[in-house]
Amino acid sequence: MVLYFCKGLCDPHCLGGIFIETRTGFLISQIKQIQGRVFQRLLAESGVEEFNGPQGQILYVLWQRDGVPITELSRQTGLAKNTLTAMLGRMESSGLIYREASPSDRRLALISLTEKARGLEKKYDQVSQRMNQLFYRGMTQADASTLDGLLDRVLANLQDVL
Repeated sequence: MVLYFCKGLCDPHCLGGIFIETRTGFLISQIKQIQGRVFQRLLAESGVEEFNGPQGQILYVLWQRDGVPITELSRQTGLAKNTLTAMLGRMESSGLIYREASPSDRRLALISLTEKARGLEKKYDQVSQRMNQLFYRGMTQADASTLDGLLDRVLANLQDVL
């Protein structure tokens, strides 16, 4: 990280009189790309062929709570609604999810898991545990907590502008 002093808050990179030049965005993008490839490999090694990594994000949300509207899935996964709609179509064709109308608003589609998808949760959890071991390898518990806290703040900052 490189710090420079700047004159004021008019520069978007100026934070309280200090210009911050970092590689954070680049690193986060690299981590996302590599994490996706590693996660896909771990799924394959575990014999999971029913879904891919991005679909796993959707399943994870639905394993926490079934009957979720697409707008909520979009918010929780960070996936754009049009991307999510296409993925849900493929997942529905694969027998992982189904859509049903909300009892309170028939125009609202709720996304729920099939029994087939429920049966994959344990394998997904095992792969996720392995990913966490890789993410935090060589870190103390304090390091991992600090990293998670900082990433939560970055995420919240970005969500504020959506």
